Amino acid sequence: MTDNPSTLLTVQNLKKHFKIRRGFPKSVTYSVKAVDGVSFDIYAKEAFGLAGESGCGKSTVGRCILRLIEPDAGQVALAETDVLGLDKKGLRKMRKKMQIIFQDPYSSLNPRRTIGQTLAEPMRVHRLCPKREIPERVKGLLKNVGLSENAVNKYPHEFSGGQRQRVGIARALLFNPKLIVADEAVSALDVSIQMQILQLLQELKETHGLSYLFISHDLAVVRHFCQRVAIMYLGKFVELGTVSQIFDDPLHPYTTTLRNASPIPDPEIEQHFSQLKGEVPSPISPPQGCHFHPRCPKEKLVCSRQAPVWTELEDGRGVACHLYT
Repeated sequence: MTDNPSTLLTVQNLKKHFKIRRGFPKSVTYSVKAVDGVSFDIYAKEAFGLAGESGCGKSTVGRCILRLIEPDAGQVALAETDVLGLDKKGLRKMRKKMQIIFQDPYSSLNPRRTIGQTLAEPMRVHRLCPKREIPERVKGLLKNVGLSENAVNKYPHEFSGGQRQRVGIARALLFNPKLIVADEAVSALDVSIQMQILQLLQELKETHGLSYLFISHDLAVVRHFCQRVAIMYLGKFVELGTVSQIFDDPLHPYTTTLRNASPIPDPEIEQHFSQLKGEVPSPISPPQGCHFHPRCPKEKLVCSRQAPVWTELEDGRGVACHLYT
């Protein structure tokens, strides 16, 4: 990765392997390489997209960065602070600068607490402001995300999915963070509501100077919201570049197929949808060589024998494919 004075987050060779046991009565232990050596930067005030099919390890990357899941190896630095080297006290302080928006806001909200209580508790615990100022600050947060003041006394079940996601965004803004991990933040919402939430996230990005790690399987949303994108397949990055590079001139066959499978909302454009052959291989026993070669339309003999190395191209673009090594 290149040195950039505006770099906010640096991730190097991040790995997370899970041990699972299968079989009865004699079980066998397998290692699932959910994240297998990914590296990237996120710049200040940038929305960095992480895309790929379900189960490729996108969410695990986000959780490892926040240390909601402890990674097995790698380096994570936020504004030159070693996140993985922090003790419990240091991590608690650092998490004020890194927050997460979950895919399902309802499951992350306490159904027995009002929205006002949910937002007020962290303010009291972390002593963000005097107690007498907490009610007004809660109302200000709700107004900031497009909710009325009377939402303070309502419970999560009284809101729609889009409104609950606004509450989740308000909670993420409590500590004025620098980085927000948006983990499939709009995938569970209707298309019209998706656009409203994306507009809200964009406005907050500009007014609060936020950076996002935007995790999504929906390439149309990624194309609309992000500036740079990394494409992930079975725990590894296969391509990284700007939105225009990834969508207008993809290099990796997997990226090309994903792009061609994503509809463009323009009836004047003739579209030819493509479909990958076969199923996603099991992460317990991924294919030898390039993990994508059993489904690749451009497979060569070397693909099944040797894993491709990550190749840095011009302008920070990268790809892992034998077509470019």
